[in-house]
Amino acid sequence: MYKFDFGTGTPGQEHIKINAETLYNPDIGYGFLSLSNVSALKRAGEEALTGDFIIPLNAAFQVDVIDGLYTLHLLIGDAWFDTETSIHGTEGQMLLDGKRIPAGHFERFSITVPAVQGKIVLTFSGRAPRINAMEVAPAPHACNLFLAGDSTVTNQPADGYPYAGWGQMLPAYIKADAVVSNYARSGRSSKSFITEGLLEQIREKMKPHDYMLIQFGHNDQKRDEERHTEPFSTYKEFLKKYVDVCREKLATPILVTPVHRRYFDSKGLLEDTHGDYITAVRELAQEEHIPLVDLASLSLEYFNQLGPEGTKSVFMWGRPGEFLLFPQGVMDNTHFQERGAARLAGMVVDGLKALGLQPLSLFLR
Repeated sequence: MYKFDFGTGTPGQEHIKINAETLYNPDIGYGFLSLSNVSALKRAGEEALTGDFIIPLNAAFQVDVIDGLYTLHLLIGDAWFDTETSIHGTEGQMLLDGKRIPAGHFERFSITVPAVQGKIVLTFSGRAPRINAMEVAPAPHACNLFLAGDSTVTNQPADGYPYAGWGQMLPAYIKADAVVSNYARSGRSSKSFITEGLLEQIREKMKPHDYMLIQFGHNDQKRDEERHTEPFSTYKEFLKKYVDVCREKLATPILVTPVHRRYFDSKGLLEDTHGDYITAVRELAQEEHIPLVDLASLSLEYFNQLGPEGTKSVFMWGRPGEFLLFPQGVMDNTHFQERGAARLAGMVVDGLKALGLQPLSLFLR
């Protein structure tokens, strides 16, 4: 659909040239959202796509497209110097995490992403980021991994950085044959997610052989009428509705037990604040023969290994001045900072690999 050649030289065959002055314009439908940290260089004697590049230091590039799934084919590298590039997608999803490429080497990466509200936005960062070329192609048949969950899963907004949900980091673990569509929302329970119409949004887009990962529990414990469910009755009943949607659409549901909070007892051992909600998910998985990723068990072991102090590096714990957007500091025992969310996403992927589901196993990095 689009072929972009980034840099200053003559564009590659059939490519659109993107230089350091290509500011986003809705009339053309692509460009950098700001040029303040964008620069272009050319290395003499190199080929069209590898001889020049853009250095997009904390810069965002937007492409306007029709809502749907798209595979991005990226070329990254530098003939003279080592590079390190991270890329976040639309809604802050981690697509490429600190990829280092030695001088003189060029690597191609393929990533499938959802277009949201008619656009794809890529934000580049890293100590020495580069982008040489990018192709954008429709991928309507890509396997879709839908995520239904709460704030521990959701794509956290940029103004809350380094807040991140594990679902936000999951795309970096997924190959280009599949895409992560994260519908998780902060504050939702298994009940309110449905009553607000979010499950219906997933149902409308789900196709045969897709997957849905389902993690609730944190807000089902709340006592308000909009969210509260009882573990062995209404909680299981609402979770079963997600399963029913998947089966109706010939997709595969995967239950995920709720990740633990950071609360320790006087002996330094993690306390279980979810109780019967964890048990209820395990029971439902067994009763309905549903694949289960026991993130509660995995996170319990990991948090106990780290202990009360070590887990501060996973959760949103920051001293005054440590996080730019939280100058007074923050102490949050429920939500994760980005590095912690990435570790939890890795645990989910390990749990998915252990299930041996096909073709899902083929899509996991």
